[in-house]
Amino acid sequence: MNHPVISKIRHFWHYFKMDTTLFILIMFVSAFGLLILYSASGESIQTVYKQIIHFAIATVAMLIIAQIPPYMLRRYSPYLMLFGILLLVAVLLFGSYGGGARRWLDLGLTQFQPSELMKIIVPIAIASILSESNIPPRPIPILISVISILVIVILIAKQPDLGTSLLIGASGIYVLFLSGVRVKFIANKWLNLGFIFSATAALIYVTWNYLLIEYQKNRILTLIDPNSDPLGSGYHILQSKIAIGSGGLFGKGFGEGTQSQLDFLPEHTTDFIFSVIAEEFGLLGVLFLLLIYGLIIYRSFLISVKAEDTFSKLLGASLTLIFFTYVFVNIGMVSGLLPVVGIPLPLISYGGSSLITLMSSFGIIMSIRKHKAPRYIS
Repeated sequence: MNHPVISKIRHFWHYFKMDTTLFILIMFVSAFGLLILYSASGESIQTVYKQIIHFAIATVAMLIIAQIPPYMLRRYSPYLMLFGILLLVAVLLFGSYGGGARRWLDLGLTQFQPSELMKIIVPIAIASILSESNIPPRPIPILISVISILVIVILIAKQPDLGTSLLIGASGIYVLFLSGVRVKFIANKWLNLGFIFSATAALIYVTWNYLLIEYQKNRILTLIDPNSDPLGSGYHILQSKIAIGSGGLFGKGFGEGTQSQLDFLPEHTTDFIFSVIAEEFGLLGVLFLLLIYGLIIYRSFLISVKAEDTFSKLLGASLTLIFFTYVFVNIGMVSGLLPVVGIPLPLISYGGSSLITLMSSFGIIMSIRKHKAPRYIS
């Protein structure tokens, strides 16, 4: 017979519609992240306290969003998209400068970065547009979706914030891909390949000469040859590679990573915290973290596949792919396989805005798991 206290806890848990498996996995990675952050910050407990506050706010946001049925998100998606675009325009007109970019709105007590909000709004809006018709979608919904994605990407790239704009663009493309959109230019496969190659070459030329600004070009050149400027633009990648390589199989031990403890590794509490994990816990620690990430992705995909309506399937799967993209890009970035674009390591890196956005997306996935779709929704 269950104890009354245990029965009340179960009732509370069921009432707040949280997926137990996904919740435990998220809490485990987050707790590990606080441990790593404590070591990476030179055992500064203040940094950990601040991140705990960020985590508490993000968890509350996840809890609240998990109570919102997916059909409500679908119903109000046009208003969310319009609101997000207005915020991005406001950033370009009235935004605050920082680090050579205009990405924030000053709200007095705090600063707000609207592009973080678009990481959730774009998948919701595109999933709503494409789920209005049969799958695979017809040309008109596809065209509306592509135009919407381009508008958002251009507004964010203007700030400039190339990394976030590409990530948000990818989130929209994921929904298009999952909806079954097929691209076929010419029947002949060789002409088709030639067309794709020419279009890609033209896109690279236009991007390099007319879209990328100087510091973005330097990041790409640094990726190709970081030793060309070892004390300047290549310093981050070189120190990160040293940290990762020196960890070996078992690592140097908790709090014993010289690259982070002696401040050789820049941004070791934010973008480059994966290097700290590799140095202190070695290959085995990295593989264990990737295993937990893999379980989170698997659970999220499983929830999405079992969703009862098309909108929920598209939205849940695209949010899961965005989470995977975060992990892939950050690890590729700190390993010198991708350009440095300022993407944090999910649930590990220090920061509030990205953590709240990420936990909110998990709240949506939990909502998909716990809410039944109305019968009139396809």
